[in-house]
Formats: sequence, structure tokens, C-alpha cells
Amino acid sequence: MHQIVTQDGNSTIDRPGLLAPDTTGMNFYRADPALTDLLRIHLPDGLFRHIEPHLDRLGALAGHHLDECARLADRHGPVLHQRDRFGRDVQWIEYHPAYRELERTAFGEFGIHAMSIRKGILSWPDKYPVVAKHAFTFLFNQAEFGLGCPINVTDGCAKLLANFGSDALKDRYLDGLTQTDLEKLTQGGQFMTEKEGGSDVGTLTTRAVPEDDHFRLYGEKWFCSNADAKIVMLLARPEGAGSGTRGVGLFLMPRLLDDGAQNHYRIVRLKDKLGTRSMASGEIKLEGAIAYAVGRLDRGFVQMAEMVNSSRLSNGVKSTALMRRAYHDAMTVARNRVVFGRRIVELPLGRRQLMKIMLATEQAMSMSFLTADALDRAEAGSQEAAALLRILTPTLKFRATRDARKVCGDALEMRGGIGYVEEFATARLLRDAHLGSIWEGTGNIVALDAVRRAVGSHGAEAALGADLHARLDDSAKVPQAFRDQLRGLTDRAIAFAREVAARPQNEAEARRATSLLYHVASAVALAWEGGRIHDVRGDARRLLLSRLVIDHRLSAVDPFRLTENSSADAIAGLLLGDRPAGMAEIGEWLPAS
Repeated sequence: MHQIVTQDGNSTIDRPGLLAPDTTGMNFYRADPALTDLLRIHLPDGLFRHIEPHLDRLGALAGHHLDECARLADRHGPVLHQRDRFGRDVQWIEYHPAYRELERTAFGEFGIHAMSIRKGILSWPDKYPVVAKHAFTFLFNQAEFGLGCPINVTDGCAKLLANFGSDALKDRYLDGLTQTDLEKLTQGGQFMTEKEGGSDVGTLTTRAVPEDDHFRLYGEKWFCSNADAKIVMLLARPEGAGSGTRGVGLFLMPRLLDDGAQNHYRIVRLKDKLGTRSMASGEIKLEGAIAYAVGRLDRGFVQMAEMVNSSRLSNGVKSTALMRRAYHDAMTVARNRVVFGRRIVELPLGRRQLMKIMLATEQAMSMSFLTADALDRAEAGSQEAAALLRILTPTLKFRATRDARKVCGDALEMRGGIGYVEEFATARLLRDAHLGSIWEGTGNIVALDAVRRAVGSHGAEAALGADLHARLDDSAKVPQAFRDQLRGLTDRAIAFAREVAARPQNEAEARRATSLLYHVASAVALAWEGGRIHDVRGDARRLLLSRLVIDHRLSAVDPFRLTENSSADAIAGLLLGDRPAGMAEIGEWLPAS
């Protein structure tokens, strides 16, 4: 009930709530049975049972306490100070206490940054597989997207150091990057972008001059997130090295020197960004900063590229998290808001909009798990999985990040004008969603990576085709005609990607080819998951999502033909409801031939 005060300020009346509620108090883990289903499919039972109570706690925090912290941290962004209170030229960034609480939860309580590197996080005796780690990423980022970058780059710095650093550098810096004790933690950063070259890394101009056992760095880095990170990985061109990416080396640059003084670089200013306002991104001027070579100087770009792929997966998971949060909000509105005498979820256009939000979100969920599983298998030594990962990562990054912008916008519209107001999460979700398709390469760059390099140079599409066919072979309970349709679409998408990759004049089709690979892979994954989930708990509804991908992403539609509303209504009713549906019932809504 709401108390309404009349204009004269004297009388009040009680009326039912006029505005739809938001997701405050929702447990984002319990509200997401698909997450539980996919974790059961991809993780050993013992590991799943171990992490589920922790996921449940994080889901509850994300739906309330962390969400409130994220709102405050977004509103009260970081402030750069050039001097300390004694007038010394010591730069420092001031953060709102809410941001510090977000850090305490992510780095301290859950150790998300260290899960796949350090044993013993949350009392698990081994390192976590990427699938498990990103379940925590997914839940945390439904509340706070900005801190997702520091978590990811700290993880990335640790992996680069562990994989390529000398024993001396690892002994000196690795433990701090993986600490969950905030007093001992050294957060990481990756300062790559320059004015001269964003995606075109080979044009960078930062110089590395050798001096004793280290280098001195000179130049500027233009977009540096987690600007005051204690440990930074960056690329620079050693003095005398050749041009292009082959002349670029990878370096570790500490924020503080051995005597406690700040290293010889300064933060020129912080960026005034559209989204991720809670996290400090700045411009950095290198003025002889001391840094140490990581790995071979002529392999810097190759080494960093490995980390970019891991970061692109993280980016896809984070964009999926934004979509899931947007979906939760849209469903909360639709189930509680009454207009024209009916709940929005019962209205045809409302249902259609909800289905668009749901479909893109579930596609991204399936593709995130598919990619994370490939990374786990690749790190275990599978060459087939490494090839699969090479094409899945840019494909996920390209499409999921773009879909997040549309999904978050549609969810905002579902709430109406009040969704455009910063008091609700929807406005922040939409602002943050626009980062995904820029971070770690714009859409054009990533589509070219998927088609021109993953397909054209590495032949990784063969691994994708083999994996998707194997999943269909492993789905015997899925109707044969539907599996045959998915096989045909898989072969056509791969053939089209090869055709685009074969000729430079086809480059403009790279985006379409990447989208087709994404949609086909997600359709197969959804069908495979539907069969697996049905075996566990008798619910095959993900097969309907697979059908919708075919209908709306992979089939030509006559814009002048009315759609068949009876089947669309039935499918929407099944997917928007909570009732499980078995294979026999679902089979009625799958193509017969």
C-alpha cells in the first residue's frame, strides 16, 4: 500500500501500489533455474554441491546489498587527487565506501579473481575450472558491472605472469595478485590502448629502453581501466625493435618502487564515461617508468593475445549477466504491472517483447558455458578444444555484447518512463551494456578475428562443426527430424563462413557470418542442453528456445505474412511459465520435417 498526500497536504488515502516493483530482495541464483541446470551439466557433482551454497549467498547479496552498493558507487564515482594532505606530489584516487564494499565482496569474500589460479578459495582444495569461476562472475555482475574489469584484469595479470614470467618475477608479484586478504592484495591492470593504435596494436609508440635488469618506459596509454592498479601489464616497443606487432614486448610495471615511492608515471586525468562509472579509467603518461620484461621480447603481442581471448570470454559472460538482470527486471514488471485490466505478461505485445529478451539471454547463457567448457578442456591439453575455443571466443564476444545493448534497452522500455530514471537499475544496465561491444575489440575487429583469422588462417570452423555434430549425436532423445534440421544449418553456416573468409572482397560479410555461427551454435547447444536437462528432471523446454533461434535468427521471413499466433502463444506460455514440460509435450511444437 502507498500513502498518497493530496495537493493541500492535509488528507491521505491508501491505495494499492501504482508502480511495478523492482528486483530488490531477489536471490539471483534461486531465480535462475537455467544457471543451476547448466552447472549440473558442465561440472562434476561434488564440485557443484560445494559451490552451490556460495552461489546462493552471492545471489542473495547481488539482489540487495551489492545492488545498493553498485548504485551508490555509480553515482559517486572515483576522484583523482594530485597531492596528499601534506602537499606532496603523490597521486591517489578516492573511492566511495560502497565501491570498497564491492571490492571486499568480490576479491575478499569470494576471491573471484583468483579462483582459477590459486587453490583453497572458498575451501575448495584445488583450483576452480573456468565454468565454476564464471558462475560467480555471472552473479556478481548482475549487481555491479564496473568492478568486473578490475576482477578480470587482475586475473589476467596473474595468468600472464604465471605463464610467461621469470621465476624471480613470479616470486615477487604472483602471490599478491591472487590474494584474498585485502591487506596483501595487489590488484592488476592492463594498459594497452594508445592514441595511435587502439585495435591496431602494431602502431603503438610506447618505447622501452633497457637499463640494468629492467627497462624504462616512455609514452602515453590512452584508456587505462583500474588506473591505480598496483601491478600493470602493458605492451611497449623495445628500443631498436622492428615495426608491427612482432616488434612489441610485454612488460610488468609496478605502481610502487622498492622504496615505496610511486613509479615514474602519472595519471593525467580520469575518463568521464557513459557507463562503468564506479571504476577508474584514466590516461597515463609514462615518464621513465621502471618495468620488467615478461617472456620473450619478440613474443609480447602473442602472449597478450592469449589473455585477450580469456578476457573476451569474461566480457561475454558479463554481458550475459546484464541481460539476465534485465530479464529479471522485465519479468518483475510484467508479472506485477496491470494495464487495461490485465497483467503485462498476459498481453500479446508484452509477451512478444519478453520472448525477445529471453531468447537473446538464453542464447548467451548457452554460448558462455560452451566457451568456458572449451577453455577448461583446452587448458587440460585438448588440441581440439583449443581450436574450438579459437572460434567460439570472438563469436561469443561479437554477438552477446551486441545483444546486451538491445536487451537492456527493451527491459528499460518494459518499465516505461520510470525505467529511464537513474533510481532504477535499468538505466545503469543500459549504460554499462554499451561497453561490452567496445572492450577487447569493437564489433568489426572481433568479427574479422572470427572469420578472417579463426576461420581463414586457423581452420577453427572445422572444430566447431565437429563439436556441434557430436552434441547432436549425443542427443538421441531429441526428435530426429529436428536434429537433422540443426545438422543442415550447422553445415550451411560453416560453409558460409569459409566462403566469406576465402576472399578479401567478402570482408563486409564478416559480421553476418559471425552472427550465423553464433546462432547455429546456440541452437545446437540449446537442443543438447534440453535433452540433458530432460534426463535429469523431465524438462525439455530449452528445445523450444532452439526452435525460436531457427525461426527468428536463421530463417528468412516474409515481412508481409502474418505469423502463426497459436503456436507462438503456446510456446510463449510454456517458456514464460514455471511448469516443466517433457519431451513428448515439447515435441508437438518442433518441426516434423
